[in-house]
Amino acid sequence: MKAHDGIYVDGAWRPAAGPDTIEVVNPADEQVLAHVPAGTAEDVDAAVRAARAALPAWAATEPAERAARLTALRDRLAARAEEIAETVTAELGAPPKLSQTVHAALPVAVAGSYAELAAAHAFEERLGNSTVLHEPVGVVGAITPWNYPLHQIVAKVAPALAAGCTVVLKPAEDTPLTAQLFAEAVDEAGVPAGVFNLVTGLGPVAGQALAEHEGVDMVSFTGSTAVGRRIGATAGAAVKRVALELGGKSANVILPGADLSRAVNVGVANVMSNSGQTCSAWTRMLVHREDYEQAVELAAEAAAKYGERIGPVVSARQRDRVRGYIEKGLAEGARLVTGGPEAPRERGYYVRPTVFADVRPDMTIAQEEIFGPVLCLLAYEDAEDALRIANGTEYGLAGAVWAAEEAEAVAFARRLETGQVDINGGRFNPLAPFGGYKRSGVGRELGPHGLAEYLQTKSFQF
Repeated sequence: MKAHDGIYVDGAWRPAAGPDTIEVVNPADEQVLAHVPAGTAEDVDAAVRAARAALPAWAATEPAERAARLTALRDRLAARAEEIAETVTAELGAPPKLSQTVHAALPVAVAGSYAELAAAHAFEERLGNSTVLHEPVGVVGAITPWNYPLHQIVAKVAPALAAGCTVVLKPAEDTPLTAQLFAEAVDEAGVPAGVFNLVTGLGPVAGQALAEHEGVDMVSFTGSTAVGRRIGATAGAAVKRVALELGGKSANVILPGADLSRAVNVGVANVMSNSGQTCSAWTRMLVHREDYEQAVELAAEAAAKYGERIGPVVSARQRDRVRGYIEKGLAEGARLVTGGPEAPRERGYYVRPTVFADVRPDMTIAQEEIFGPVLCLLAYEDAEDALRIANGTEYGLAGAVWAAEEAEAVAFARRLETGQVDINGGRFNPLAPFGGYKRSGVGRELGPHGLAEYLQTKSFQF
């Protein structure tokens, strides 16, 4: 598969400073797809310098022009949708249909939404005897994960550009080819040199150098809570802004009287999508004691359908991690309903779609993010018990509530300690703020709230 052998800095592809490369592997067959540069601190420094040099002119650009560049970027991503989907399937292992309908299509919608927001946002407002300005925060270091490689890039880069910021992107080392396609689309869209820069590399090297660089005004990171803590500490020491979208252990609460079959089937689909590699997945299904065994049967039937349809997880490391959690669940006494730790295929980083019943809230698999196709069913006695269980983890990223009456679901959802809740299967909204409570992070992505993360305020008093 085609790959650039350099980094994208100041509007051009150039050789990396060092000779080391990263091997990109197809998780479905374990074959090497390509090699990309393992960027160094020197490469990051060059990219940050380019971003700083480009900042004054881009920040002064009229919002209408920034909107025009984002519209062009949206159009280039749309034109490349087939190539993007094929690349995501190759380096992430996502099934082709998922790559087309989510991995390639969703970023187009998000880029378009920020083109509209850039044109419509009031970058100046009157407040009493003051004029309040909304100005770009500066140079943004964006560090993105592998699970939704293009969506996570667009969710950071598009609002940053809309705000007038310049960007240095360090994508996940498992999925760098998608990031290179994005850099090509940025170039084709006519974004000025230095406004967007790309350095591929390893997290402890290029990622750390970007987070620590004195020329970076803000770090936007999506990934594990452990790494997020380190980035937050580094940024705090430098009094630097951060946006952290971290882990999740979201609860899918099915209240008595809800459409049990629909709630269970939608819940299983939510967990199995993208091979369970979704931070907002509803990995804990909470069901009233009287409906519990029926829900277990429905979940087992639904999960079994994914046996041949589910893709691999991204890497051997991730496969072993997920299998380790499945073994931990068995060791702690959870009832295995379907799936298990055994390898379903001879080659590829596949994990069996797995459903556990009789999961206690204090079990490891009910508390820690597994990031694989593993669903835990927990029984509750009444609404207060369900609320205690749902709020009983260190995470608070997403969730769902199902009830016979919408008002009942909304009343329960108001008490959940989480950043986003779907009511009775509510549709995804790319303009709704996405982000977490507690150790699921700080800040919000998507829509106007996502744009606000990249703006700072100044006021004039008259």
